[in-house]
Amino acid sequence: MLGSRLEAARELAFVGREEEVAIFNAALYGGGCSVLYVHGPGGIGKSALLRRFAHVAAVAGRSVSAVDGRTLEPSPAAFGAEAELVFRDADAVLLVDNFERIQGLEGWLRDRFLPRVPMGALVVIAGRYAPDMRWQADPGWAGALEVLALRDLPAQDAQALMDSCGVPAELREPLLAFAGGHPLALLLGAAVAVKDGAASRRWMPNQDVVATLLDQLVGELPSAAHRHALEICAHAHMTTEALLRAALPQDAGTLFRWLRRLPFVESCSLGLFPHDVVRELLEADLRWRDPEGYAVMHDRIHAHLADKVRTASDADVLGAVAALLYLHRGNEALTDFHRCRDEGEFQEELLGQEDVGTLVRVATAAEGAASAARAAFWAERQPEAFRLYRRTETGEPVAFSTWLRLAELDEEELAADPVVAAAWAHARATTPLRAGEHLAVSRLWALPQYRRNSSVMDLIQWRMIGNCLRAERMAWSYIAIRRPDHAWVERLRHYGMREICEQPRLRDDAYTLFVHDWRAVPAQAWLEQMNQQLVAGSADGPDAATEELAVLSQTEFAEAVRKALRQLTRPGALATSPLTRTRLIAERARQDPAGRDPATALGDLLRQAIDDLREDPRSIKLHRALSVTFLHGTPTQELAAEQLGLPFTTYRRHLTAGIERICADLWHRELYGTTAS
Repeated sequence: MLGSRLEAARELAFVGREEEVAIFNAALYGGGCSVLYVHGPGGIGKSALLRRFAHVAAVAGRSVSAVDGRTLEPSPAAFGAEAELVFRDADAVLLVDNFERIQGLEGWLRDRFLPRVPMGALVVIAGRYAPDMRWQADPGWAGALEVLALRDLPAQDAQALMDSCGVPAELREPLLAFAGGHPLALLLGAAVAVKDGAASRRWMPNQDVVATLLDQLVGELPSAAHRHALEICAHAHMTTEALLRAALPQDAGTLFRWLRRLPFVESCSLGLFPHDVVRELLEADLRWRDPEGYAVMHDRIHAHLADKVRTASDADVLGAVAALLYLHRGNEALTDFHRCRDEGEFQEELLGQEDVGTLVRVATAAEGAASAARAAFWAERQPEAFRLYRRTETGEPVAFSTWLRLAELDEEELAADPVVAAAWAHARATTPLRAGEHLAVSRLWALPQYRRNSSVMDLIQWRMIGNCLRAERMAWSYIAIRRPDHAWVERLRHYGMREICEQPRLRDDAYTLFVHDWRAVPAQAWLEQMNQQLVAGSADGPDAATEELAVLSQTEFAEAVRKALRQLTRPGALATSPLTRTRLIAERARQDPAGRDPATALGDLLRQAIDDLREDPRSIKLHRALSVTFLHGTPTQELAAEQLGLPFTTYRRHLTAGIERICADLWHRELYGTTAS
């Protein structure tokens, strides 16, 4: 019979679940519970497990009856009629599948139906949702109920499932990357991979696979807003109500409560996250179906998470940076987020005085005695710049990092550390620090076994990025790496860090210095470019299409302002001003909804600066001199003095003081930002 053939094929395809079958066997032979409640997301294998339970029970000589919530009217009478065998046979096994379709009967089942079941009978309920908390709150159910949360198949069982499907070895890695241990995704993906594998060795789920799995795993959603909330949850690493509100302002609280009740959405201390397969399916579907909507959603989430990085406490920076970088998880040049599943494997700590000896020991093992001596040297001068990384399980110290903040260096420091001296010399020879600015030099020391492909290196990377995005008045950042491998070079280049020619040496070891000028490409512009590259699907780094800003000294800046004031009535001439490429104009252009060109923005800024002087009674005379000279197009200064009714020397004094005031005000805004007062 065809039915027998189908059952045999299903038996051959069943793999794993030894623990669940063992619990069922214990209950079957009177050594366990009377009611077994299995729950898990769609496609996780609940129905296959119930078929295995039915087979095991039949082999044991037990009578088996089944109730399917998909085909049953959700009423006590209909359920009782289907399940009446359990009352006629004390050894009966009742299997209830797709219980989520008749979830409204849960209270009646718990309080009215199940208490009448004979001792010795066994009832198994399988559905997407976990049982109501009232089961666990009732002491009577404590020994009679066993709850099993069905999870993905472990790696060994997933491989066995692909064996049974005949998936070629070369197609298994991409299939596992997509489906993980989700049985339905593996089976459906395997069927397509086996069929199309000869034509493509880089298997990806096609839209038919995506659509089918979405129907099975997610199903119909109540509204477009609910779908959008689920897509946000799939895109972000962890979804909080605040993040949902930032990306979907209306009804965020209601939608968050709905999300947390979904069977394929789990919660932890950081927020909500969906099953991996559901996440990938929703991402793939939205990018294909509505790329513009995907970009808008991504931009809102990206802006919210970038702001979280800037405002997070020092202890929360790593998590905030990780959440931001998770949006870039498709780019393996950044972080291998598959490696970051063991959250909490390593812990970061501030350096304590008692840790200096450990620092020297780790640095010696990592890079030798010369490097360790420099680590100890800076630990004495800037202990707050150091971070220690330990294995959580054992407390073993495995790595250190430092972020030296340097506004000036004395002769002893220059002589003590060739790496820092090389960074300092490069900055002075290129565009020196301006008043109030500093540069940063980053170093790391990790025990050899942790230096590559280790999540502790990701933590160090996240700390570096957090430092860059949160720093104020940082001109340059340098990262010193001893003999960097290709992966490090590509990763740092992606972040807009370029190598400098000089390679300082510590004894026989040469160090490569990677540098970024944060005045030329500020943090906000850097983030925006990273974001644009992600949405566009490019693997290039932030420097790929970023026009660097001009970094002027105070003297150069003041001279450019004086010249621009003289050219104020000639917009074409303003276009050549170096001020159009400064931070001052870049920030103004970014905040301008009209999107005016830099020359127009510069002209507007100068006029506004002149007008602002009118608000200060002490500056009225300066305003009048500047206004007549530069805004009214008066052909000569003599005529301007005459129009103001002032002696020429008095007019010149007012004009000079006004220009100096404009230069000082704009220079302050160039250094500290356009919102500075």
